[in-house]
Amino acid sequence: MTAPQLDDPKSAVLNPLTFASAKEQAQALADGRVSAVDLLEHSLARIARFDGELNAVVAHDHEHARAAAREAHAALARGERRALLGVPVTVKESFNVAGLVTSVGNPAFAANRAERDSLAVAALREAGAVIVGKTNVPLGLTDLQSYNEVYGLTRNPWDPERTPGGSSGGSSAALAAGYVALELGSDIGGSIRIPAHFTGVYGHKPSYGLVSLGGAGAPPGRFSARDLSVTGPLARSAGDLELALDLLLNRDPLTAKAWRATLPPARRHQLADFRVLVIDTWPGTERSLSERLVIERVIERLRTQGVQVSRPADLPAGLLPDLARAHPLYRTLLGSSLAEPPAQSETALQQLAELAPEDDSADAAWLRAPTLAHRDWLKADERRHALRHHWERFFESFDVVVTPVAPVPAFRHNHEEPKDARTYPVAYEDGIRQVRFLDFFYWAGLPVLPGLPATSFPLGLDDDGLPIGAQAVGPWLEDRTPIALARLLGEAYGGFLVPPGYEAGSAR
Repeated sequence: MTAPQLDDPKSAVLNPLTFASAKEQAQALADGRVSAVDLLEHSLARIARFDGELNAVVAHDHEHARAAAREAHAALARGERRALLGVPVTVKESFNVAGLVTSVGNPAFAANRAERDSLAVAALREAGAVIVGKTNVPLGLTDLQSYNEVYGLTRNPWDPERTPGGSSGGSSAALAAGYVALELGSDIGGSIRIPAHFTGVYGHKPSYGLVSLGGAGAPPGRFSARDLSVTGPLARSAGDLELALDLLLNRDPLTAKAWRATLPPARRHQLADFRVLVIDTWPGTERSLSERLVIERVIERLRTQGVQVSRPADLPAGLLPDLARAHPLYRTLLGSSLAEPPAQSETALQQLAELAPEDDSADAAWLRAPTLAHRDWLKADERRHALRHHWERFFESFDVVVTPVAPVPAFRHNHEEPKDARTYPVAYEDGIRQVRFLDFFYWAGLPVLPGLPATSFPLGLDDDGLPIGAQAVGPWLEDRTPIALARLLGEAYGGFLVPPGYEAGSAR
């Protein structure tokens, strides 16, 4: 079957759906305004047209995708209705898709072909989604850029000289380029939220433990999930985040026998009713110009809508958890979350040997983490749970916390080794400074350590024409609340913007 041409009458229906939400695409399919077969071919045509440059979709299975589209078309004709019936989606390469390789960008796993879908992918299929392919990641999912020896480099649709982020970088690029309306990602250090910020889309990091990671990652065959890590959706609308989250719940076959998660409704249904704390400066640092722009734009929009906005200086002592003390704990648990951590570099080993016993800095925590004794991990875990309870008390007074996602918009590709020694230019009031790779994760780690839900949402463009975004952090297991704030802001001010040259019908 050939893709519809730009002058084909079908294009009059298909082009408006290019950047539509998954909900809108599903409705168009249910209404019979477009067929599942034509919508898939439209998606494949855009990938063929643009992905030579972007390299976002790195694993394809057109035969099975076309068969699934035909089945969806027949089901729709019979009157079946499911949330994603006939809607094309892609998923992050780290999720098993039956018949496709899961390598996490590692040549050692380049032949690791999955026999069955991961639980999250199976949930999307059950809802009727047509799996188009898999999107690129960094090696081992451990970078803010998406490149590796297996699949190569993924570029940002807003500027091919810049990264779309990592580790769900291919996911965010595929959404921004109009390939699909919904993506599946994972997040332990901002891997959903930072790519969303870099490309101007939406992303949701669910509460820890809410969505099963079964069938994701390499090597295959693991039963336990990596500590801190979560699975969640990326989309071009906040509404699609909630749609996907509902599909991903209660998929683990063991726990589903007795336990079911039923998320509480969003706390507020109008912007003016939200109680919001806004933070623009990480303790002990200076805010970058990008962080200032993000928060000034958020505050202006919230206050214009009548939202009660507070700043940390307005709070009574002790209400807000100590972010500076929490970050070394985040690095401790993050660095000790791998059963087989990569070998530390000579430089790192020397720095570790020279650490003073009383050094409790974030850098010291990161150096010690890979060899942390279990008794010390248990102490750190107890502090993590105490922090979650502290946040629970905080959220008696507030509904969400809004912060930047990263200190900069999408930066230029930088593949210098070792990775942890890389620096990136960041603009401050007094000029450009070089910021270390490790110092990009303050905001990303804030909700990860206590396991809180966080929704990244777009705020338009900066003065250089690059997307910027913020994140809304909510109470544990109250994922609908930060998603609701993002959705209401998008309805009031707009959300996703199409990158220049990727408009529907564009041949570039």
